[in-house]
Order: sequence, then C-alpha cells, then structure tokens
Amino acid sequence: MCGIAGLVSGKRVDPELLQRMGDVIAHRGPDDEGTWIDAEAGVGFAHRRLSIVDLSPSGHQPMHSADGRFVLNYNGETYNHAELRGELEARGQVPPGGWRGHSDTETLVEAIAAWGLEAALGKAVGMFAFAVWDRRERRLSLVRDRFGEKPLYYGWAGRDFVFGSELKSLRLHPRFDGEIDRGALGLYAARAYVPAPWSIYRRVFKLQPGTVLSLTLEEALRPSDEPLPGRAYWSYREALRQGLADPIADEAEAVEALDQVLSAAVKGQSVADVPVGAFLSGGIDSSSVCALYQRHSSNKIRTFSIAFEAAAFNEADFAREVAAHLGTVHSEHLVTVREARDVIPLLPAIYDEPFADSSQIP
Repeated sequence: MCGIAGLVSGKRVDPELLQRMGDVIAHRGPDDEGTWIDAEAGVGFAHRRLSIVDLSPSGHQPMHSADGRFVLNYNGETYNHAELRGELEARGQVPPGGWRGHSDTETLVEAIAAWGLEAALGKAVGMFAFAVWDRRERRLSLVRDRFGEKPLYYGWAGRDFVFGSELKSLRLHPRFDGEIDRGALGLYAARAYVPAPWSIYRRVFKLQPGTVLSLTLEEALRPSDEPLPGRAYWSYREALRQGLADPIADEAEAVEALDQVLSAAVKGQSVADVPVGAFLSGGIDSSSVCALYQRHSSNKIRTFSIAFEAAAFNEADFAREVAAHLGTVHSEHLVTVREARDVIPLLPAIYDEPFADSSQIP
C-alpha cells in the first residue's frame, strides 16, 4: 500500500501544501516520500511509499518515464510486471540506457510511454490507483483498477482540482469547504456506506473501478456538482458475456481451470522483496489461498489469524487446524472486547466518511 495525492491549480502550486497532503497519509507509505511540481502547468504530485518490490531509490516516486514525457504517481502493484518488462525487451522498447531498477512502477511508466495508457492498462494485471501527467499533451489521467481494490478520490477545493488515496489529503486544501452531500447521505442511510462515484462531500467523488478519467488543464479547473464521465477500460459485464459464450464443459475441466487461475494469482501476488504473509481464518477461501501459496513456496509460509474472546465470532481454532495441516509458521492475535471498543473513537479518522459495516472492527 502506498499513498498518492495531488492537485491542479490555476495559480502557483504551494509546495508546502503539497507536502502536507502527502504527510497526512504517511501511514500508507512510511518508507519513502516525494513531491513533484510542473510549475508552468500548475500540476503537483505527492507520494508516500511502502516499499514492496525494489527497495532501492530506483523505485522512488513520483517517477518519470525515461523519455521525460510521463510522470507517474502510483499506488498498488502490477503482478505481471515481469511479463510486461519481458515484452518491452522483446520488442526492443527498453528505455535508453537500460532499466534503472526492477520496480513494477518503472515497468508501468515505460509501458505507458511505449504503448500508450489504454494499451498498457489492457495488459496490466494488478491492484492500483494512479495519476499520470502527460507533459507533451498537458493532460492528467486518473486510473483505478478493475475491481476498485485501491481507493481514489477527486474533486474541487475552490477552483483547484484535488485528488488522493484518502479524503484526508483533500481536506487539507485551504479552500476545501466540506459541505455534506445530502444525496450521498441518503445513499448511506439506505446502504450503510457511500457508493461510488459519490463521497460524503459535495463536489468530491470516487473514481469508478476499471475507469480512466482524462482531463485537460481547462477541464480540471472547471468545478462540477456531478461526477465526471470517465472511460471504462474493462467491463465486468463484458467479461461475463465472454465467459457465457465459451462455457466450461464439465466439472473436471472447471476444477482444473479454477486451480490454474488461482495458482497463477497466488504466485503473482507472492512476489516481493520483503517477507510475505497470508491471513488465515480457517474458512474455505483463506484456506485455499494458503494451501496454494504453500504449494508454490520453497519455504514454510507465514500465516496470521485474529481470535476473539466471544466464542460465537472466534474462528481461531479452525485456522490453527489448517495451519497445522499445511505446516505454516502461524501467528495469532487475540482481540479483546476492550481493544475493539477502544477502536471505535478512531473510526471516523480511519475511514474518512460514514461506513456502518461491523467489519470495520478490528
């Protein structure tokens, strides 16, 4: 997890404001920080980094493409970045002077430079939310992954366009007025959360999953009471239609296909330059993931579980049994009633906007 924030201003970008917008989400990225400003265009990026792949300064952000055209402010991980890098190399599209490091951020920004944003997104597999500034076309694009695993808010503070991983960054702008969106409040009352593309604030929105929002400077500086129309680069409905057009023939084929897909996903998501662990509740989903992870690991994997004092909610016994069966290095933390209660006053700061599902604790 990393944190991103930024703004487009018709006036001078305040570097101290940009720094504060990044600092307030330091919990998302304690390992490194960076800011970048295009003073002529009035565009500024702030980044907080949690280092997972390539721990060296070569992974520092915001990151420029080798040709200097694109600047990337990226939160997430591209699981197939090794394959994308291999494709760039096979096509003779390695950056002049070679690769600076082995981060997935560098792979993505060079894929965008070589193939264009839409084509790069079509090939990228991962969870991400990012902003990319095209210095030649003077166009800002905001992007969110296919299922919206990574958050991304955007909106206006006065006439300045602001965006970030969390609302905390947007609220720091001196012209952020914090007016509650009454329509969003109604949606919250009906659903117990504020659904995308809305946020709890007027003129602040969530970017829809699987969407690119591409703006010129003029468009960015034109406040809107409605979410801006983005381009969907992926459609769940279309994926479903393709699956129905080519159905799996029988149970054996379905089991084999599921094993292959899940195995590939688990292998891709276990690539890191830091230790990797897995949450284990003892249920079917987490047990299957851990079993596949252990199958493809040359070492004992590390698993983690949460236990509860209340027996009706406690699944730690099941997790312990699965961990013992798989031979994992297992850790367990007991959450007491008092600890859960002590979290409650912190929830508004943690979630930024109303959220009424009990899963928010712990």
